[in-house]
Amino acid sequence: MSTLRSRFLGDTSSSTEPSCEPSPAKGEPVTLVSHSRLKELKGKRSKRWQFSIFGLGGLFGLVVAALFANQHDVINLEGLVDFNMESLLDVIPAGILKDAKDITRHERETVNYDSFSVGLHLQSQGVRALHPVIMIPGVISTGLESWGTEKESIQYFRKRLWGSWSMMRALVLDKASWKRHIMLDKLTGLDPPGVKLRAAQGFDAADFFITGYWIWGKILENLATLGYDPTNAFTAAYDWRLSCANLETRDHYFSRLRSHIETAVLTSDEKVVLVSHSMGSQVLFYFYHWVEASGHGGPGWVDKYVDSWINVSGSMLGALKGLPAVLSGEMKDTAQLNAFAVYGLEKFLGKDERCEIFRSMPGVSSMLPKGGNAVWGNKTWAPDDQPDQTVSFGTFINFKESNSTQSPSNLTVEESISYLLEHSDTWYKDQVLDHYSHGVAHTSAEVEDNEKDHRKWMNPLETRLPLAPNLKIFCFYGVGKSTERSYFYREDQDPNSSLNVTMDTSLTMGAVDHGVIPGEGDGTVPLLSNGYMCAKGWHLKRFNPAGVKIKVYEMPHEPDRFSPRGGPNTGDHVDILGRSSLNDLILRVAGGKGDQIEDNYVSNVREYSEKVKIYEE
Repeated sequence: MSTLRSRFLGDTSSSTEPSCEPSPAKGEPVTLVSHSRLKELKGKRSKRWQFSIFGLGGLFGLVVAALFANQHDVINLEGLVDFNMESLLDVIPAGILKDAKDITRHERETVNYDSFSVGLHLQSQGVRALHPVIMIPGVISTGLESWGTEKESIQYFRKRLWGSWSMMRALVLDKASWKRHIMLDKLTGLDPPGVKLRAAQGFDAADFFITGYWIWGKILENLATLGYDPTNAFTAAYDWRLSCANLETRDHYFSRLRSHIETAVLTSDEKVVLVSHSMGSQVLFYFYHWVEASGHGGPGWVDKYVDSWINVSGSMLGALKGLPAVLSGEMKDTAQLNAFAVYGLEKFLGKDERCEIFRSMPGVSSMLPKGGNAVWGNKTWAPDDQPDQTVSFGTFINFKESNSTQSPSNLTVEESISYLLEHSDTWYKDQVLDHYSHGVAHTSAEVEDNEKDHRKWMNPLETRLPLAPNLKIFCFYGVGKSTERSYFYREDQDPNSSLNVTMDTSLTMGAVDHGVIPGEGDGTVPLLSNGYMCAKGWHLKRFNPAGVKIKVYEMPHEPDRFSPRGGPNTGDHVDILGRSSLNDLILRVAGGKGDQIEDNYVSNVREYSEKVKIYEE
């Protein structure tokens, strides 16, 4: 493969160099790399770049298609095991190879904008490590590894069956076994007999998803420049498949997190800063209720031990795409595939299988939208409707011309959840109802009653923030990226399918793209879920009786078009973890300079929030 690297990247000696530029020498001036500066460094690109990419991609596509053409199963990747990439490169025109090499070099320069520059810049301003930092990752961020020693599992011992190339290999070559390992017991929501998957621990659990695909890696690099290391920075990884109640039952996760925080405070004599991302924010919100409950820590615990909560892209009111995932095994990512790709996906992992897998992971169902019609709208209206819309976001699942015998009318978010439970197996319905609630508490008395009910602890519209008047909450999230907001469905007429309905991917008109209606958000979580509680909900006294201070900093999605991860100004739900300004904000809070941060709104979230039908008592 060294020859392959040299063909694409130039001199093979460069392949052994670190992926990042070396840190500047001590005392050398350091500045952040701005978006405009990156554009200047890249220069202008002609249409020849696009032609080269198209040509190379097309040629590769033809080769792969030829490999699969004589296979009965389109996605049988064993045919690639003996494929010789060197032979393919020998027949690619030299001009395309040169352009591909230049593109690769350019992307490497763009992606590797100095990973340490943010921290070094703050270090030059006198910012140093102060508060211990504990990071709570989201769904994709945490690898799951096998610790089973039964006959079927021993081949995977300590291999990651989620979040590594081992996962891809197991999925492709032994799908049935992979499914058996990744799915939880449908009745208990815990490990199936003979299977033992656990969340990987340490920084390795969350810095990279698979080799080369960083998650928390850039944040760790910048924290290190301020003086953070494994003695004052930690990750609190968890098995995201489990419900929160079962996280404590099986793994004692919240007990260990409490102990971790208490130890960090004891050894540093400083309160901790908790940084959560995506679903991790919901898990941390649950922890606040758990730790303040009798026997776990009690009222005042959070105020004593936690200085700040940095809520990054927190899906506090759920992710709308979670509902079609468990309803029909679909979302925008599958709906917008071309016909050949859909055929291959269905052959390899059909909608029925995907739906079964999603439903067997109760943690995924924690992402079902919260707030019902009060937040997401009714059949004629939604708070984030745009003036020129022809179809309101309030009808979450639409049936074109009432062409489905499965539903008498279009469905709101509230009705969609009811429909999902009515048309699901008893085991799934029980798992959802036993662990989650999706409503709104309209009085302080309701909120206080809900503090005794663990099913409500993940819903910030039914429970309150901790009684911690000295706690500071920072809400950092991206805006301006097209995000799934509602859908068109139809009756599933596939005789081999066990599903009642399926996304109407044939429908593309106006704003509707293959049955998906986009709205505002960060590409994964809608704006109302990211922003409503921060901009309005936690300013209502019943949800924040202690008067916890909230600051909001929105970051517009301004991706670098030559960077596969969006570059230093992306607002994407996951890629934002590498954004320069987000790293700067996190380091300021960790270094005790959070009071320098002011609110920064660039979206209409405050306007939408005022239209949400949740009011003061």
